[in-house]
Amino acid sequence: MAKKKILLLSDDLRMSSGIGTMSKEFVLGTMKRYDWAQMGGAIKHPEEGKVINMDESVQNETGVKDGKLTIYPVNGYGNSELLRSIMSQEKPDAIMHYTDPRFWGWLYEMEHEIRQEMPIFYYNIWDDWPAPYYNEFFYECSDLIMNISKQTVAIVRAVAKKKPRTEWDNTYIPHGVNKQFYPISIFDDEYKKVENMKKQLTDDNINFVVFYNNRNIRRKNPGDLILAFKTFCDTLSKEKADQCCLLLHTTPVDENGTHLPNVVKAICPDYKVYFSDKKLDTQQLNWLYNIADVTVNIASNEGFGLGTCESLMAGTPIIVNITGGLQDQCGFKLKKYAPDKTGFSDILLTPDDYDEIQSLHDDRKWANNPDLTWGDWVKPVWPSNRALVGSIPTPYIFDDRCRFDDVAEKIKEWYDMTPDDREACGVKGREFVLSEDSMMSSEAMANNFISHMDKAFEEWKPRKRYSIYKA
Repeated sequence: MAKKKILLLSDDLRMSSGIGTMSKEFVLGTMKRYDWAQMGGAIKHPEEGKVINMDESVQNETGVKDGKLTIYPVNGYGNSELLRSIMSQEKPDAIMHYTDPRFWGWLYEMEHEIRQEMPIFYYNIWDDWPAPYYNEFFYECSDLIMNISKQTVAIVRAVAKKKPRTEWDNTYIPHGVNKQFYPISIFDDEYKKVENMKKQLTDDNINFVVFYNNRNIRRKNPGDLILAFKTFCDTLSKEKADQCCLLLHTTPVDENGTHLPNVVKAICPDYKVYFSDKKLDTQQLNWLYNIADVTVNIASNEGFGLGTCESLMAGTPIIVNITGGLQDQCGFKLKKYAPDKTGFSDILLTPDDYDEIQSLHDDRKWANNPDLTWGDWVKPVWPSNRALVGSIPTPYIFDDRCRFDDVAEKIKEWYDMTPDDREACGVKGREFVLSEDSMMSSEAMANNFISHMDKAFEEWKPRKRYSIYKA
């Protein structure tokens, strides 16, 4: 079968953003099956207007001798004129876009024109309920919606009233993490580099590291984590607290977040908080995960949470707020009756379960529910407050906030375990990420992309030139 070509609209896959990183993973992972072109966006892109042939690079990196990738750098997210020009040049078999559909308003304005010739695929995430009916038009205009979280599959089903989704056109493909993240033991030669980095970033006296790897923006709640760390340290003696630190891999000062050094100075002056603000390659980031004893993400809205999944792949356990796609990393199981077994069993939640559950973020219903269990690699924190927030383009969405002192308790639980026990929990987390149950390895993600897009190509029917609507 001749390889089909897909035109991807997303952050430039050479960039270090989460969207850019994942774009690179699934493009390279599916190179054996598809050729790719990309309209690669960035703020003030330094290569705007150029055409970058990446064939030799991707062939060397993937081993796929006929691999093809061309990148068209663009400021922001492009426009219809540029898309028409690239389509004329590349002649793709499908267009796929990835990120909030509001960035692609111009694409949806020309969807009727495009879908007469080729399907539109959408790699989709939505952070939370209530069902975003303001997204119905975007979902309706997408021929295949591949969802990053189980919750999002249910959200699309709930919203898509005019065009009910089927099994093949509303699917689940979680982010896949590269095996370049892995545990490093004291017996590995690389361990010396981990120790050197730890000394550079912290000090010789540290034996317990709480790690944050997120942007310094409001919804990520870095200030709450600093306060949680302070509250945790308050439970320890001065000697033991001096052996603990919070390590924040983020921009210390960001207009979209806050001035974190000032937060530390005012809120946590007596304890050790360090910043890592340099851009790191994958190997160096893996060293950071191996320095950490626990990685924390308490964002109040989170589509997936790539950092904690990378942490699990590196064998480091996690603390997460129960919201959005972070739920999928917990390995939640619900006691259900299994007809092929005797009685009730703990069964991993599926996207279908979220049609009824919607979300596990309701602490009154789920925090102490004896029928709900989760993996040893995570200590979940339930939000204590859910506020309905919004903006003009997105009028409503739940903002799930957990208490900082609840987070402090979970940090203390990891601290009270022996290093060997924490390591054993991290190993179980890595096994979960690599398992067929989670589908969170980069190989699983690539294989799912191939399977789901192949099926879409088989099932897709082009739009008619005209649509007739009842007046």
